Amino acid sequence: MHAAATSAAVRAPESDVETAIARLSERFGPRLSTGAAIREQHASVVTWIAAEPPDAVAFPRDTEEVAEIVRICAEHRAPIIPFGAGSSLEGHVNAPFGGVSISTAQMTEIVAVHAEDLDAVVQPGVTRKALNAHLRDAGLFFPIDPGADASIGGMAATRASGTNAVRYGTMKDAVLGLTVVTASGEVMRTGGRAKKSSAGYDLTRLFVGSEGTLGVIAEVTLRLHGSPEAVAGGVCPFPNVRAACDAAILTIQTGLPIARIELLDAAMVAATNAYSRLALPVAPTLFVEFHGTDASVHEQSERFGEIAADLGGGPLDWTTKAEDRTRLWTARHDATWAAAALRSGAKPVPTDVCVPISRLADCVEETIEDIARSGLVAPIVGHVGDGNFHVLPLVKPEDAGERAACAAFISRLVERALRMGGTSTGEHGIGQGKMAYLEAEHGAAAVEAMRALKRALDPFNIMNPGKIVIP
Repeated sequence: MHAAATSAAVRAPESDVETAIARLSERFGPRLSTGAAIREQHASVVTWIAAEPPDAVAFPRDTEEVAEIVRICAEHRAPIIPFGAGSSLEGHVNAPFGGVSISTAQMTEIVAVHAEDLDAVVQPGVTRKALNAHLRDAGLFFPIDPGADASIGGMAATRASGTNAVRYGTMKDAVLGLTVVTASGEVMRTGGRAKKSSAGYDLTRLFVGSEGTLGVIAEVTLRLHGSPEAVAGGVCPFPNVRAACDAAILTIQTGLPIARIELLDAAMVAATNAYSRLALPVAPTLFVEFHGTDASVHEQSERFGEIAADLGGGPLDWTTKAEDRTRLWTARHDATWAAAALRSGAKPVPTDVCVPISRLADCVEETIEDIARSGLVAPIVGHVGDGNFHVLPLVKPEDAGERAACAAFISRLVERALRMGGTSTGEHGIGQGKMAYLEAEHGAAAVEAMRALKRALDPFNIMNPGKIVIP
C-alpha cells in the first residue's frame, strides 16, 4: 500500500535535487531549511503511514516566490510537496522520493474581504479559525469545518468538508476561484468572484481535490455566509445505531434544514466522556445543531425531537448558550484523541467512507458487526447528515498481526461502501493510503483519464509524486 516502492518508475533519472536546493538556499537564505527537525515536521505523522521527510523545506511569502521555487525545482526535476497545516490523514504531505516541501506557513494574509458580495480572498496558509476570527466583526463566517484547524489551501487541495457540510456543502462549493502555480512555474488563475460562470472548462474544480498533484495553490477566493441570528445545539441518545442513523435519514429526507448532525457510537461516547469530562449516556448518540432565527431554531429543535422520539430516541438535551455548544463541539472535534486514550500504546488509524444516505444505517451496522468479528477496538463517529462516517481502529504499530487485521478491515469497509453505491473516502482524500481503491471505485477508463491529466499538466511528475495516481 506504500507508494515508495514505485520510486524507480516515478522519479525522473535526471532529477538533481541537490542543485535545486543549493540554488534555493542562495535565493531564500534562512527561509530554506535542510534541518532534520524541520524536515521531519513536514512529513506525515498523523497516521500509521510511515513518515517520509523531504530533502528541504521552503517558506515562500507570496505567489511569485512560490512560482520562483517551482521554476527552480522544475529545471532540476526536483519533486515538490505542498504543505499546509499537516493535518491530512492519507500521507498527502509525505515525500516518498525526496524533494522540496513548499510550506505555506508564512502565506497567512487575508487579502480582501468583500462583505457585500459574501466572499474573501486569502493566501493558502490562512487557517479556518484565523479566517473566522477575522470575519466575526463583519457578521460573516466561513462554514467548512473539518475539525482540525486546517489551512485553507490544504482544505481546497483535499476537497475537505466536515461537520457543517450537510447544510453548507464542502470545499468544492466554497471555492469560487484559485491562483495556482503549475508544474512549469506559470501562474494560473481559475474562476473568479462571480457566483456563477459558464466560460470554458471548470479548472477550479479540477484543482480542488487534486491534492497538490497538479499545481501549488497560492491564493483562494472563498464563498462566505452571514452569521446566523440564533444557534441551538444539543445531544440525543438512541437505543441502537440503526435508530440513530434512521433519525439522521428522516431529518434530511423531511427537509429539516439542520446545520450539523453527527453520530457517535457507544464506544466513542464512552471515550468522549472520559477524555472531555462529559457525562453523556453511553449509547449511540447524535450531536445536532440548528441555525436560523430564534423562532426557526426552536421549531427545528422541536421537530427533530419528535423524529427522535418516534424512533425510541431522546430526550433531546439542547441549549442556545454559546459556551455549552462550544464545549460540545470541542469534544466532538477531539474524538480522535479521545479514541486514542482507550488503548494505551495504540495509535488511531482514522479512515472514512461515504454512502448514499438511504444506505447509511446498513453500512454502519455491517461495519460494527465487522469490527466485533475482527476483535478490533474501533470507535465510530460520522457526519451522518451526508452519509459520511469515520472509523478509528486502534492499532499497536509494532504488532504485525494487528496491522494486517486493520488493513484487511479497511479494505472490507471500502468494498462495503462501494457495494452500496458509495465512495472510498468522503473527505480524507486518496493520498498514498487509498490509491489501491481508486480503480474499483471509478473504473479503469476514469483512472486513465486522471493519469492523462496528470501527464499533461505535470509531464515530469514533480508535483507531489506518488499520490492519487502513478502516471
